[in-house]
Formats: sequence, C-alpha cells, structure tokens
Amino acid sequence: MVIEEGAPGPSKPTGGDRQPRQREKDKQQDKQQTCEGFTIRAMMKNSVVRGPPPAGSVKKRPAKRTAFRKFYERGDFPIAVQHETVANKIAWKVEIENLDYHYFLPLFFDGLCETEFPYEFFARQGVHDMLEHGGNKILPVVPQLIIPIKNALNLRNRQVLCTTLKVIQHLVVSAEGVGEALVPYYRQILPVLSIFKNMDVNLGDGIEYSQQRRENIGVLIKETLELFERYGGENAYINIKYMIPTYGSCM
Repeated sequence: MVIEEGAPGPSKPTGGDRQPRQREKDKQQDKQQTCEGFTIRAMMKNSVVRGPPPAGSVKKRPAKRTAFRKFYERGDFPIAVQHETVANKIAWKVEIENLDYHYFLPLFFDGLCETEFPYEFFARQGVHDMLEHGGNKILPVVPQLIIPIKNALNLRNRQVLCTTLKVIQHLVVSAEGVGEALVPYYRQILPVLSIFKNMDVNLGDGIEYSQQRRENIGVLIKETLELFERYGGENAYINIKYMIPTYGSCM
C-alpha cells in the first residue's frame, strides 16, 4: 500500500471503544437508588427515600401462659363440661353464688387471653356465668379485673378482642355502680379500643356475616363505648372523649 505524500493517513478510532462504557456508566447513574431517610445518600441525585416501616399497632402479640391454665390443669376449679345438643355449657360443682369472687373472678378474667379449647371455653363461659349470678359481689372486685382485661386487649388478637369486648359489655351491666367504677380505668382500657375503633367492614349491598355473629370489632367497640357512656355517670363522656377524640356522644 502506497501512501502519497501529503495525503491523510488511515483514520484511527477516537474513543470509539469508550462510548459503550460511557453509556453503560450513564445508565447506572440514571438508576434510582433506595436509601434511608435523613442520610447523605437521601440528598443525592436519583435517590429514593425508603418509607418508614409499619408501626405494628394492630399486629397480633404472642400470648403467655396464663394463671387460669395453670389452675385448671391443677384441678382447682369446680367445673366440668356439660355437653348439650346446641352448645356445651359449664357444669358447676358448687353454687355460683357461694364462690369467692375475689379469688375466682380475676382468674377467669385472666383466662380471656386463651384461644385453645378447653381453656378458652371455660374462661369465657365461666366469666359470663359468674357475672350473671354475682350481684353485689362484682363491684368490689372491679379493680382486680383491670389488669386481666388490659392484658387480653393488648394481645391485639381478633378472637380475643371480640371475646373481651363482649365480657366488658356484660360487666358494665352486671351490677349497679360497675360502670361508674370503671371510669378511672379508661386509661388502661381505651387505648387499644382507639386503635381498632375504625376497623369496620362495609360491603355496601353485600352481606357481612361477622356482624350477625357479633364478631365485627368496629361494631363491638362502638357498643362498648356507648355502654360506658350510659352507665359511667356524668364524667364518663368527657373521659372517653379525652382518650378517643373521634367518639361522638350517644346521649
């Protein structure tokens, strides 16, 4: 090959091999990077701040072994299962009116945290039976029931919540003065109710069978708060409103 004098020589690649690398580098820079908030990377170009993790306010908590289960397995309760055609009942070996309510009622309330048979059945049915026949024995025991109620609500378990709310409703109307006696303990009872207050199911024209079975948490909380207001005396509403500002009076 003869190159004439003064003629331009063969062209050399001028950065041709660098262009794909540069393009790939630019693409990498254009990719969005996920990072935590309030960091230096959060202020960089193409950075996407990762949102905060869920607070877990409605997350179910693990249940601990209850004193009710311990006493039941030890055989300290005068109860047995009475099998019926429609539903099982508790066969009490002694008259319910003769029970020591200061001893037995807080233990049965402690069993509201249970979700397994037969502990859940005996605790739930036993509480309702004792509230039904307790009369004047219930009011002096109210301060001992607050911690078991609080423990049951704090589990955030849907089944336990429904059971406990029904028990609270029965407790309020079980004897005279119980509703007013619960007012000083709203700070222990109402925080969890405030979290689940709006957990209601609205299907429009559909059918929601949980409401028929009284398993709708939002409806049960509304009923419970209204009972608190009706039976809690003149200071009930203002105390409910302090803990749950969105509550509207039913009176």
